[in-house]
Amino acid sequence: MDKVLIIVPAYNEEEAISNTLYSLLHLKNEHPSLDICVINDGSKDQTSKIVKRFKDVILIDLPYNLGIGGAVQTGYQYAYRHNYDIAIQFDADGQHDADSLQRLIHPLQKDEADMVVGSRFLKKTDYKGAFSRRVGIYYFTLLLRSLAGQTFTDPTSGYRAINHKVIKIFANTYPKDYPEPEVLIHLSRKGLRIQEITVNMTNRQGGQSSITPFKSIYYMFKVTLSIVIQRIVKE
Repeated sequence: MDKVLIIVPAYNEEEAISNTLYSLLHLKNEHPSLDICVINDGSKDQTSKIVKRFKDVILIDLPYNLGIGGAVQTGYQYAYRHNYDIAIQFDADGQHDADSLQRLIHPLQKDEADMVVGSRFLKKTDYKGAFSRRVGIYYFTLLLRSLAGQTFTDPTSGYRAINHKVIKIFANTYPKDYPEPEVLIHLSRKGLRIQEITVNMTNRQGGQSSITPFKSIYYMFKVTLSIVIQRIVKE
């Protein structure tokens, strides 16, 4: 049985974290080799206190906010040091569907992929995001297709699973800000196998997104620049 770690980065998620953990613990009851690790990214609310009530959940409290990249990489470092076979990134805000998790890791268990990304757009789902968000996703789909030669229908999805080979890479090198599209071209350049599968997602179940309209513009500019640099500069 593969040793699997679910990494849940959380920043001020007191409104949603309990329901998220209940859904994951239901899976753990069926699959005891599955562990859950919450990375509390310097939250200023009750996130850490709530997580401590769940005795079967690993909690790592960061002393200050590192951002999504630093929080997720902390989880990958934990996974690498404790020799997990598979690591899964799972949002704390209730957007990700725990019932899709087994299908997400199946290609890894069959050695058909090194990373599997859960997509809202590979097939039609019930997801209805903001128009501006969907435009941004389509923009990165076109950008990555032109630079990596592979189509990713949901390049900003944070619902993804990786094998031990990629865990080692991410434990050592991982983008700080908005890493999801950036790591796709990074792994593609290394010749690693990336698949997408259809998953269901909902709108966040509590709290507020850290991505404001201004940050969205910065996000697109920064990630575009980083992706282009990765494409033209030899490692």
